[in-house]
Amino acid sequence: MKKIIIILFLISLGFIFGKQEEEIMIPGEAIRFRVIANSNTLEDQAQKLAIKEQVEKEVYNLINGAENTSEVRNIIKNNMDTIENIVNDYQVPFQINYGNNYFPSKTYKGILYPAGNYESLVITLGEGAGNNFWCVLFPPLCLIENSDTDVSDVDYQLYVKKLLDQF
Repeated sequence: MKKIIIILFLISLGFIFGKQEEEIMIPGEAIRFRVIANSNTLEDQAQKLAIKEQVEKEVYNLINGAENTSEVRNIIKNNMDTIENIVNDYQVPFQINYGNNYFPSKTYKGILYPAGNYESLVITLGEGAGNNFWCVLFPPLCLIENSDTDVSDVDYQLYVKKLLDQF
């Protein structure tokens, strides 16, 4: 009897988690953020992360309280000089593009972010031949991904779904 209950419980968990993955869809109007390193050297990767952290922090301060994608889009476009000044401080050649850019697929904590062209802020450092960092800037999923809290896949999925339902 105990074996049957355990098996049913495990099947139920599999159904719940499998169904949850299917339900979580990043909206098409989301805005993504990507920083592509010059190369995969330790120095270039460290520089990518430093720039990512500083730009991300500034953008979140700017968009804090924004309620929709249109509002966030306008804030980013009106503050491109601020973003460029941050990257300029690192004295590395770069390109910044805000528009429709290609993103590779990514699976993070059980959620699939499909490859495709998405509205985004992309910073390419130097040759742009290194590994990249990317996340969803709005709705603010980058904040969840970069938190120091060790969150389980299930907790992350539930939180993402709750956040997406708000927007």
